Amino acid sequence: MIGAVRGLGEKMSRIFRLSTIALSFIGVLLIADTQKAPVQAQGFLNGSIFKPQFFSQRSNRRHRSNVGYFWWERSQPRTPPIIAYVSPPEYYTYIPDTLVHVELSKLSEADVAEISLDKKEGAPTQATPINTPITKLPQTDFQRALKMLGDFKLLALPEVSKALIHHYKKNPEFIWVKKNYVNSRAYQTIITLNNADQFGLSSKDYLVVLPSGSATENTLNSTDSLIEFELNMSVKVLSYILDATRGRIDPNRLSGYHDFKRKSIELNRRLLEIVASDDIAASLKAQHPSNAPFKSMVSERAQLIKLTSQKKTKISAGTFVRPGEQNVELVNVVAAIETSGTAALIQTHKKTFEQYTGDPTYRDELVALVKDFQKERSLSVDGVIGPNTIRAMIPETNEDKIAKIELAMERLRWLPREFGNRHVFINQPAFMATYMHEDKAQVQMRIVVGTKLNQTNFFQDKIETIEYNPYWGVPQSIIINEMVPELYKDPYYLDRAGYIVTDSSGQLVSSSSVDWGGVATKTVPINVRQPPGNDNALGRVKILFPNKHNIYMHDTPHKNLFSLDTRAFSHGCVRLHAPRVMAAAILGKPVEYVDEHIAQENNHADKITDDIPVYISYFTAWPEADGIVQYYADMYGRDTYLTRAIEITKSKRYAES
Repeated sequence: MIGAVRGLGEKMSRIFRLSTIALSFIGVLLIADTQKAPVQAQGFLNGSIFKPQFFSQRSNRRHRSNVGYFWWERSQPRTPPIIAYVSPPEYYTYIPDTLVHVELSKLSEADVAEISLDKKEGAPTQATPINTPITKLPQTDFQRALKMLGDFKLLALPEVSKALIHHYKKNPEFIWVKKNYVNSRAYQTIITLNNADQFGLSSKDYLVVLPSGSATENTLNSTDSLIEFELNMSVKVLSYILDATRGRIDPNRLSGYHDFKRKSIELNRRLLEIVASDDIAASLKAQHPSNAPFKSMVSERAQLIKLTSQKKTKISAGTFVRPGEQNVELVNVVAAIETSGTAALIQTHKKTFEQYTGDPTYRDELVALVKDFQKERSLSVDGVIGPNTIRAMIPETNEDKIAKIELAMERLRWLPREFGNRHVFINQPAFMATYMHEDKAQVQMRIVVGTKLNQTNFFQDKIETIEYNPYWGVPQSIIINEMVPELYKDPYYLDRAGYIVTDSSGQLVSSSSVDWGGVATKTVPINVRQPPGNDNALGRVKILFPNKHNIYMHDTPHKNLFSLDTRAFSHGCVRLHAPRVMAAAILGKPVEYVDEHIAQENNHADKITDDIPVYISYFTAWPEADGIVQYYADMYGRDTYLTRAIEITKSKRYAES
């Protein structure tokens, strides 16, 4: 019995050893995938898989990418061991310019000019002998009046303070006072400052209080009123010049989506020019932008101010109604559509409007009305009354339009006074790109811009290159945010899609061999490009103006998006509906010239030698070519941030002054 058991044990032992060898052989076959890297099967036989580091994150990725997966791994998607994300730019809490105390003591300390006088003639001599006495010039009324300031405090923007001191040290004379009186130049200037609102500024920022009492009482010998008035006037005028030229808001403090170098203004020169002008009001108004769009804004605002204020239909925030549901806000919804709908819509549903009694039930006839309204506004035609539909229902009042115009005036001050004889102007809220030549819109087309998550920046640049059959260099944000998650599921994703992957030395590598965890954490540099072709994300034409935001204009294979009214679908770049037409206009060539270059199929480019600026802008109010101002939705919410910044700036100025 014992021998039988021993014999059975030996048989089982032999079976176990044979089974182990068989399993090892099967494992080799599984690992040595002929489509991947069969030579790595030796690693299995050498026992490398039994080493602890094989299961470490880095080693596991290396073996997976070169060898393949075990059968139980292939049945499940790979979970990213490292979560990384490239965040978009931020919106900031706006910090306004701070007013500073003007160091008036520097004016009192100013050296009085000294010159040598001839004893006989009392005039400067050409060559002054060593022993010739030096006679000081008599003090001016302004210099004598400075002694009357006492503890007078004066606040101003830093640039204004500096300009004020510089001017009066070099020109210690009154500008706004003649003898003992406020002069006519001052009165003309005050009227202009009080009308600052017509140019999108706030007249309260430049308010000047006239000296108290009658003119005859305001003598330099009896009061300090006139010297205080003089300095206040100059501060307000210099502030007006600064605000009219560059705007009250520093756009770069609004968000990372704004990219402008704040204008530097020669305030001293501007002040001297205004003082010397025969028409000081005209000189002050000339400080504002001189381009046609700004003039259209001024005219439009003046017309809207004259119009009667409109009553705005209100629909409670958070209203959401599906067909068949009941909601008391339906009466306001119907009223809003009746106010904002087109004449054709109103006529089509005339019976519905006449018979509606305020019933809160969302019945079929109202659903049909809402669907037709949604169709008119290029919204989802589902009959659901949600945020987008309600937003489209509420018409803009004249006050709303004036607010948008004033924001547009502020934004125009961030741009050059003149845009250039030839330039491309892109207005994101309008989803339009325009090529301008000699103040005429030569080419105009629909565009696609960034989504709310991938917003297109607001900046200006210069067009440098037209590229044909371009490569698409995939931005790091897209690689990390969108491609890396796919590559964890399928390491061969980029290889199969035809992308070109290169390492830091420019060496071609397979996407399956890359440590994408290191790419996600930005410790492993990698470049991904899509070669030219019909499926290339940039289409066949790319218009370059190199910038740190990696934004440019380009073609696209996705033409269907241009039929939509709201076109915010890109990662931030500007897709053109007719890129060949735009490229030809920029080159000053016929479209056939561009077609011939594309037909060559290879990647090449034309350099732009002319000075052609491009403005990637954001205006919710903008005049068309005929000067008529159109109004657009604030798709990124930037109006809200700018309005808030202006209010903060006003509060800061009023509180400190």
